[in-house]
Amino acid sequence: MKQISGGTTMRQIIILLALCILIPTAAFAGGLEVFLSNVNVQARADLPGFSLGLSTQFGVPVTQVQMVVRSVAEPADAFMILQLGQMSHRPPESVLAVYQPNRKKGWGAIAKELGIKPGSREFHALKNGDLHFAGGGSERGGGRGDGPGNGHRGGHGRGRNNS
Repeated sequence: MKQISGGTTMRQIIILLALCILIPTAAFAGGLEVFLSNVNVQARADLPGFSLGLSTQFGVPVTQVQMVVRSVAEPADAFMILQLGQMSHRPPESVLAVYQPNRKKGWGAIAKELGIKPGSREFHALKNGDLHFAGGGSERGGGRGDGPGNGHRGGHGRGRNNS
């Protein structure tokens, strides 16, 4: 390898550039996981309040929310069931029916199965963790997650003007 000033080789520069590119990408890829982890922390601190918050946010009766919470492994999974239901315009029971056999495939696969198209605004919000939990401050930050299809101001999908 050819050395550049100070004993630095071209290989070292290439490795450094690759790290500069990959580290931000890896951090961004954790968007949904980070969001769901924050939702789990909040939910475990106050499960009844969490259920009430989901009921209010998604317009689903508390008893139905509690049924969903009991049907999944993590409280954040209940959030995602309701979120995907809103995005796909399906009731929670229908989303649960898709979730149960596909849960190991991940939320992206479940979203596709529900008809949420890869490349759509909803799918990108899902993959990036750009969602909103009205239960208080679990957003990734900076006022993000208040667009259509994520429970804020009644957004229910593509093409709606929610202003």
